Amino acid sequence: MPSVSDMTTTTPAPRRRILRQLGIDTQYVLVGFPLGLIGVVLCMTIFWLGIGLSIIWIGLPILLGAMYVARGLAVLERARIGPVFSRKLQHPYYKKPTGDGFPRRLLAPLSDGQSWLDLLHGMFRFIPSSISFSFVVTWWAGALQGFTWGLWGWALPDEPSNQDLPDLLGVNGTYGVKVAFYLATGVFFAGTLYWVVRGSALLEAYFARGLLCGVNELREQVAQAEAAREVAQQQKAAAVSAEATALRKLERDIHDGPQQRLVRLAMDLGRAEQQFATDPDAARAAVAEALTQTRETLDELRALSRGIAPPILVDRGLQAALTALAGRCTVPVDLDAPMFERLAPAVESTAYFVVAEALTNVAKHSQASEVQVSVERIATGLMVTVADDGIGGASLAKGHGLAGLDDRVRAAGGVLAVDSPAGRGTRLTAALPL
Repeated sequence: MPSVSDMTTTTPAPRRRILRQLGIDTQYVLVGFPLGLIGVVLCMTIFWLGIGLSIIWIGLPILLGAMYVARGLAVLERARIGPVFSRKLQHPYYKKPTGDGFPRRLLAPLSDGQSWLDLLHGMFRFIPSSISFSFVVTWWAGALQGFTWGLWGWALPDEPSNQDLPDLLGVNGTYGVKVAFYLATGVFFAGTLYWVVRGSALLEAYFARGLLCGVNELREQVAQAEAAREVAQQQKAAAVSAEATALRKLERDIHDGPQQRLVRLAMDLGRAEQQFATDPDAARAAVAEALTQTRETLDELRALSRGIAPPILVDRGLQAALTALAGRCTVPVDLDAPMFERLAPAVESTAYFVVAEALTNVAKHSQASEVQVSVERIATGLMVTVADDGIGGASLAKGHGLAGLDDRVRAAGGVLAVDSPAGRGTRLTAALPL
């Protein structure tokens, strides 16, 4: 239970944030008004002077001067609007000068769209600045006057305008009534001060952001969409590659195992059929050998079916499937797989095959004496780690045994990393998103 001191220190935090934002917005608007006047005077004057003198060569340098003045004001404005939005805005892309000639490089800003947007902002920013400045000054003046009028209002001369004020209210003209009236106006202006100042600052800031950062933000959104599309295409290609690899492996395993045993089974049964009449003992021996081949074929088919879709994974979850997998491994396995809620079938299947393929490689190639398997649920997904003390040398490069596993992990949106220095064991880590 929080103590009184804790409540005292934590309660004013939202109030401090509001006061801080109020100060930031106020200074932004108050400083923005003179900057807007400076911008319109400089940009308008230099730009139209350059346009007027463009019929002779001197007009172009003047026009470029307007561009660079507007760019300088734009850089300053981007730094100013960052605190208003509580984040730093990125510097936009400006077209780089191309060509070898000095005139062509000098005139590069004239063909840059962002430079023209900076100039447009410098010319017309005084419009939202003036509107915002009027509201902010009015509300601050109203709040300060309302709360402080009782301290200095008595010193004002008793002019007709002051005498008429209480008459408009329908009460007698006492000083206390005037204090109450101004106090009420101060409460109104102070109560709405934050929202008015915030709205005024956002009006000016959004105008600047749209012209100075809008194109760059749109370009970043397009780049992010392109990157997401490229990742999706890579995942699709990885899924196709992983599926093709799995099908080729399954076809090879069936051809090398059950298919060969079934061919031998057919030959043994055919030989037994021919020997029943002439040599019953040999026929019974052939039938017994055929039964042995049948059992071995069934065992191999069960093993292949576990590689396609293990029933224990579907029925009992990832922990039980990994426990069974560790029990069948020929190398001692230290398994750390705590029980947690069922995950998406694709995630569980990928995690299972990562461990299965890694243990298979350990048993075949690593010469390890022990292997550690860890499955951890983290905030962003599932972390699967398989580490052994073997000879190392594993790689994700094409042509190696882990290339197909890498495709399977990438198809699930995850990342596979392998650390396998020669003679120091192998550590395989797969991060799978949920």
